[in-house]
Amino acid sequence: MALLMSQNNQQEFWIGIDIGGTFTDFVVYSPNNRSLERRKILSTPSDPAEAVLQGLEQFSHSGNRHVVHGSTVATNAILERKGARTAFITTKGFRDVLQIGRQDRPKLYDLFPSIPPPLVSREWSFELTERMDYEGNIVTPLEERELKSIIKTLKNQNVESVAVSFLFSFMNPVHEQWVATQLRAEGFFVTASSEILPEFREYERTSTTVVNAYVSPVLDTYLGRLEQEMTPTEFHILQSNGGRISVSQARGHGVRSILSGPAGGVVGARFVAGLAGFTRILTFDMGGTSTDVSFVNDEIRVTSEAEVGGCPIRVPVIDIHTVGSGGGSLAMVDAGGNLRVGPGSAGADPGPACYGRGGRFPTVTDAHVVLGRLPADGFLGGQMTLKAEAAYDAFEELGRQISLQALPGLDIRQNLALGMIQIANAHMERALRVISVERGEDPREAALVSFGGAGGLHACDLARALGIPHVLIPPMAATLSALGMLAADVQLDYVQTVMLPNDTTFEMLQLQTVGMVRQGKEDLFRENISPEQAVMTRTVDIRYVGQSFDINVPLTSEFRQDFDRVHQEAYGYSQPDAPIEIVNVRVCAIGRITPPPIPCQPLASPDSSSAKWEERSVVLSNRVEAVPHYWGSRLQPGHKVSGPAILVMDDTTVYLALQDHASIDAYSNIIIDVGAADG
Repeated sequence: MALLMSQNNQQEFWIGIDIGGTFTDFVVYSPNNRSLERRKILSTPSDPAEAVLQGLEQFSHSGNRHVVHGSTVATNAILERKGARTAFITTKGFRDVLQIGRQDRPKLYDLFPSIPPPLVSREWSFELTERMDYEGNIVTPLEERELKSIIKTLKNQNVESVAVSFLFSFMNPVHEQWVATQLRAEGFFVTASSEILPEFREYERTSTTVVNAYVSPVLDTYLGRLEQEMTPTEFHILQSNGGRISVSQARGHGVRSILSGPAGGVVGARFVAGLAGFTRILTFDMGGTSTDVSFVNDEIRVTSEAEVGGCPIRVPVIDIHTVGSGGGSLAMVDAGGNLRVGPGSAGADPGPACYGRGGRFPTVTDAHVVLGRLPADGFLGGQMTLKAEAAYDAFEELGRQISLQALPGLDIRQNLALGMIQIANAHMERALRVISVERGEDPREAALVSFGGAGGLHACDLARALGIPHVLIPPMAATLSALGMLAADVQLDYVQTVMLPNDTTFEMLQLQTVGMVRQGKEDLFRENISPEQAVMTRTVDIRYVGQSFDINVPLTSEFRQDFDRVHQEAYGYSQPDAPIEIVNVRVCAIGRITPPPIPCQPLASPDSSSAKWEERSVVLSNRVEAVPHYWGSRLQPGHKVSGPAILVMDDTTVYLALQDHASIDAYSNIIIDVGAADG
């Protein structure tokens, strides 16, 4: 059973693991004693598996281990162009589909745009004589002899993986299936578009197929090593859609796990916010290298339009916007003498200057140390002592490169640090606007759920800038993505292009989903999901005749009315009398799990004096002031703290400005009422 409960007397451990650019996070839940442990260790970018294995050794748990892992291996393979040696085979005449793409301009006014090259060069793109028409009828039979010559070339070039994407194979996959079978018999890793994405739009389907072929062998090697060395009872990988799948499925479908880490954060944020009574939230995940944001209105928003490293992918992913702004983001002075922050990062090695691991350039984390907002002797609950002098030295060097007039009462290093924070906040505020305002959502009606190691130092300032009234910071803020791994359901997605006309009935559409529903139930059974846990949701992609893009709505007897309503909400108009076209039918097979319970305690006195540590000098918005510091581990449900204040948690630090007021709820969340700007 895929429940987070012990089914026998043997000790059970459920372990969520999230690899970040700076830290690798672990959350361990034991159903036997209902305990939750968490830990952070420095990531090992050269070999991510090392940090995972080191962390598992530190817990030293014996018994049945169930691991749910969010991996960045597939993402890094694309971004760093370090995937498998991949070839591409397509229909004769369509060899250049990856090079042509959509011919759009990401930066309209850039006279010298830098466009990422395709993952597969033209030299390794091959054509086969074959052709289907748009209804799936064979127009030109497959020339089987041509494949033998291609296979010989592939072997001579030491190609490991092959992507196969034929024209209209989503309507009739017979040619693709035959070619894939022959290639697999020759020992190649093969991704056929009809297996990974049987959906129209030739370029996006081909790009998704190529991405999967490019990253899956790398992910397969990584996961194979982990399976061998940690031998858990169960091993799942979180997908980009926020659902988990078994490692055996993930090893051949790397494209589905490209954004798994950020997805875990959104799942975790929705979980803890729901317990606290918030269903409409903006998630704000600020780690060491980047910041990921998303908008949740009761349900997590999923999209099939995503791009990673310049490569479109059409598989379902949580709608997440990412910017290169994190605790490790580096400061630099550009050619015009202006201060810039990110997207370059100090990462885990050497890390920020204050880590004392050889970093010489100032980062956002160093800025907080210089401002007094991150106490050097309270980092990670006192487990790691920061080197404040190294942070000051880094800003001293930066000050020599820039001309800046200091504010009264502040030295040049503090001014630079304050400017760094303001620039980083501007980047992250823009990201929050993209995911909310530009999606038609009002951030003033949501709560900001802040997590990630660096989030608590920026959350209130960002909420203030956007008019967000409340900030929620969970007690496991810096490891929330790992907790989200354990709260994620099993989820499998299926799609089929149908291109049906306006007079298609609800019953006809239901018939189109029968095969996918059957497949979903079989796949869930293989994932150890019982029938009682299984849920099937059916949706359809619809557009008005003549439109290029579609809208996804639930497949019910009211699907036409729902489409008109959603179109009206999204675009400000609808055409109820206009003919429509049903483009795709989709099935989502979900296996419900029971997430780890979060302790709920009665509220105590609001007096938080027992948690007070001491007062220290902190740079506020424009002055230095003695500010009380509180140990987060001593804050109890019911306690209240008014800003300015610093809350030093075990794995993160929270900065409250003058008008902010925090209270601890029954689940030990920090709920902050955000005040007006400090003049």
